[in-house]
Amino acid sequence: MDSALLSLLAAFLLSILGLFAFIWSLRKGLLVENVKAASAIFAKGEIGQVDDPALRTAAQADLQAAAVEPGDAVHVPDAEEMAERLAADRSSAFPVFMFIAFGCMWLLFGGLAGLISSFKLHWPDFLVSDAWMTFGRMRTVHLTAVLYGWITNVELGIIIWLMPRLLRRPLMGPMWIMLGGALVNTAIASGIGAIGAGWTDGLEYLEMPWQIGIFFAAGMVCIIVPVLYTLANRKVESLYVTTWYHTAGLLWITMLFIVGKLPGVHFGVQQAAMNWWYGHNVLGLWFTPVAVGAIYYFLPKIIARPVRSYNLSILGFWTLAFFYAQVGGHHLVGGPVPGWLITLSIVQSMMMIIPVLAFTINMALTMKGRMRLSRYSPTLRFMMFGGFMYMLSSLQGSFEALRSVQQVAHFTHFTVAHAHLGAYGFVTMVLFGAIYFMMPRILHYEWPYPKLISWHFWLASIGILIYFFFLTYGGWLQGLAMLDPARPFMESVAVTMPYLQWRSVGGSLMVASHVIFVLHFLAMVLRFGPNRVGAALFSTQAQSMEVAHGK
Repeated sequence: MDSALLSLLAAFLLSILGLFAFIWSLRKGLLVENVKAASAIFAKGEIGQVDDPALRTAAQADLQAAAVEPGDAVHVPDAEEMAERLAADRSSAFPVFMFIAFGCMWLLFGGLAGLISSFKLHWPDFLVSDAWMTFGRMRTVHLTAVLYGWITNVELGIIIWLMPRLLRRPLMGPMWIMLGGALVNTAIASGIGAIGAGWTDGLEYLEMPWQIGIFFAAGMVCIIVPVLYTLANRKVESLYVTTWYHTAGLLWITMLFIVGKLPGVHFGVQQAAMNWWYGHNVLGLWFTPVAVGAIYYFLPKIIARPVRSYNLSILGFWTLAFFYAQVGGHHLVGGPVPGWLITLSIVQSMMMIIPVLAFTINMALTMKGRMRLSRYSPTLRFMMFGGFMYMLSSLQGSFEALRSVQQVAHFTHFTVAHAHLGAYGFVTMVLFGAIYFMMPRILHYEWPYPKLISWHFWLASIGILIYFFFLTYGGWLQGLAMLDPARPFMESVAVTMPYLQWRSVGGSLMVASHVIFVLHFLAMVLRFGPNRVGAALFSTQAQSMEVAHGK
């Protein structure tokens, strides 16, 4: 029997087994909504009280007034649970600040390298005097700085900050976590230096030499152990879905990186298969679960309403875990790899529609009647934008895996546009929103210039939309030109030029937003601005800060 038919049959049988498991779970009552678990992010009496630390007192009151619904009653949050939350925040403040500060540094550096790379595509004589300035090295420096320096650092910061809150106990082993962060960032800096010098492993997303990658893996282990120890000593009865996503993401990225970096193991076709197994999974099993888990925490917290369906959130987690691991194979369409591997990847990519729809439906139901709150809350705008881009990029990715689409999109800028929609439109926008929420809690100091948050949002969102739409259309035209045997190859290059210029326009807006964001971050850290609501880290005024933002 044909291998493609066998793989499709296997997928069908798995679906049938899943259906029977679903029916069995209904009979056992396992899918009855767990209201207590859905409300785990709130203290007693806190539901109904909006929370966006990025807002000043007057704006917070406007958000609260807009969020009030008929039948709402005013309650005072439980003092003991609020004290536990404050203790949890203080225990993680230094490590989290370290990760976010490193992330901001790499965001500026990586964004600038990406913009230079974009200019080189339509202005090839720009910065060519030295080898490290060439497109191949500059683009790889951009990828390493942004994917590992920016996204990984900030996602680690989010995990370290949320875990003690969700587990209701102080962070255990913060010094080990800071050691891990130092090792991770040493590896990132050394890897970027090695890439600039021309020393790489030559694999997409795995360019960092394995000798340097050892430090990254060791750093992740130093971070994982205290997190798991904190998890084992939790004070909560049931785990909120964010804990599932974040714990799994930490374990997945460490395992993926170690397997991908094993020296002298992967060769030839196997190496290509491993490369895209890692390349797609670092997006879907590291960046995605942490960002989705962050939305599941911050979005309900801001609007002061529990997530609509806790079971849908758990369904989204497990289907992501089951279906994502093999989707990277569709990048090898037309390559010397077994046909069944490609077909399995396509089937898994289409099955990814399930967790995406579970998340989208859940968020739509949670936000039903509350979309207007985005007018008041800048953090909510970032979260909603990122959640919508998750749906769009994931659905596009599922259909992009089809052979008929790959025939045109393969080896074109279409794929680059899709990758940026996920990594920037979804993940990075969620990280921005999380930082705006977290930093006032970490530093006990307000964002000094709230209007800059709006400028940041609009520049970043307009920039990524320009980048995505023009590069997607240009990439599709490029693919059609390459498929036409009557047109010379250089015509497929020339047809993309106007769209590559628009890519640089979008990239310039994004980099401008990064400059605003990082300068605002520095102004907050250095205590610039008109308002001062508290002292620095571990302030004795932390409790008054929390209550003020929880009213």
